[in-house]
Amino acid sequence: MIQITPAAQAAIRGAIEGSGQPVIGLRLMVQSGGCAGLKYGMSLELKEAEDDLVVEAEGVRVLIDPQSGEYLKGATIDFVTSIEGTGFVFDNPNAQGGCGCGKSFC
Repeated sequence: MIQITPAAQAAIRGAIEGSGQPVIGLRLMVQSGGCAGLKYGMSLELKEAEDDLVVEAEGVRVLIDPQSGEYLKGATIDFVTSIEGTGFVFDNPNAQGGCGCGKSFC
């Protein structure tokens, strides 16, 4: 389904551990909006939906709703730290185009 790099795993694990709540995983979603028409979203989740796709990597759980899963098939999620900023980066083979920020695609 998706690949989660070790750097992204560490960032997700840190967010979950630092939340102060019984978080079960990180939700990845694709929503309408952004510069190019679709944008990535993330949130920490306290419970799993019945129809969620669940990806586990080194003890990190990522939850994806079925509709978002169609857009994310084969994607790789990384976490980078650079002069330009720090954050999650998506390498998505389903994206036909994107914008300069890397958070939006079509």
